[in-house]
Amino acid sequence: MTTRHIAHVDMDAYFASVEQLDDPSLRGRPVIIGVSDRGVVSAASYEARAFGVRSAMPVVQARRLCPEGVFLPGRYARYKELSRAIMACLAEFSPLVEPASIDEAYVDMTGARTLFGDPHRFGTRMREAVFEATGLSCSVGVAPVRFLAKIASDYHKPGGLTVVTREDMAAFLAVLPVGKIPGVGRRTLEALALLGIRTAGDMLAHSPEFLARRLGASGLDLYDKARGIDPSPVVTGREAKSVSAENTLDKDSASREVLAVWLLRQAERVGRELRRKGLGGRTVTLKLKYSDFRQITRSKTLSEPTDCDETIFGVARELLSAVPLDRPARLVGVGVSGFHAVPRRLSLWHDPAVAGEARRTRGLDRAIDAIRDRFGREAILRGRLFPGKPGPRGGGADG
Repeated sequence: MTTRHIAHVDMDAYFASVEQLDDPSLRGRPVIIGVSDRGVVSAASYEARAFGVRSAMPVVQARRLCPEGVFLPGRYARYKELSRAIMACLAEFSPLVEPASIDEAYVDMTGARTLFGDPHRFGTRMREAVFEATGLSCSVGVAPVRFLAKIASDYHKPGGLTVVTREDMAAFLAVLPVGKIPGVGRRTLEALALLGIRTAGDMLAHSPEFLARRLGASGLDLYDKARGIDPSPVVTGREAKSVSAENTLDKDSASREVLAVWLLRQAERVGRELRRKGLGGRTVTLKLKYSDFRQITRSKTLSEPTDCDETIFGVARELLSAVPLDRPARLVGVGVSGFHAVPRRLSLWHDPAVAGEARRTRGLDRAIDAIRDRFGREAILRGRLFPGKPGPRGGGADG
């Protein structure tokens, strides 16, 4: 049987590292992505992590831990730009590249050994190639199965390489804390602890039937992983299930007008991303989190897929008008899902007035896209977003 070689490439402190790359004065300093005291940290450099700052930590807590930190709002267009360069670099090693997020990917190197050498050699070459292409550091894990490759990439950060061979797997798993296995959340971890299971090796002291009775179907999956069994392939061309945008407000608001301006800005971001990907979606979803942290979502499915800013905004505002605002909101967001590969039905164009309006709206969206691509997102604003109007003129934390 041919041994699979799956590499997991994970960028080191990606957002913060990009900021340090583009601004040399930030190198060696604690850089934290996140500026609103009501938001959370998106990323922290290793210098900031030395103070205990971590991703998803409230920004206000990060400021207490690291008062000398450099807090930045983040430049997501730049992060996406470099992400595309990273994925293109990895594609030079194998056609089987699966982006797992903006800063990590799986690469199936099975059969590529004759071209790039053994796992230690091609793992090293991957790290060097990414650095040469972007100036950024990454860590690489290589294993015969996906989940172990991901775990391995985290073992010697930053800039590390960890290889788990088939011969090493049993010893590696015997001492692997179960909390490191992807998919093991807090409740599963607590249930395993009650059974005296703290490592993957401990799991093998029980039968798969016993684990299934205690944990359900996930027990069988964990038992397989404890034996190093994970047939999951590297999947290329994975389609996005949704495109969304959300913001945590600087100040809680129960004003539908204020929330609507946020929704318009978010609809523009979502629509632009849909057009960039050549997608249209039928389901528009409103997300609202109240000041007491209770969260609701409301959705509406359209008869036709759309990538139009105004359509997305119109539906989101309609959904907003139907939800109670008996307490202020702290977060608002909009998303589009239900993507369809089939073309829009021709019946849309049977009404000349509808056809003309659709062409005008799509033309306006694309013209705005072109201007922003060249001059930046703030180069052109719709009238409802001009300064002086209530809305997102900074301070919001992108989700």
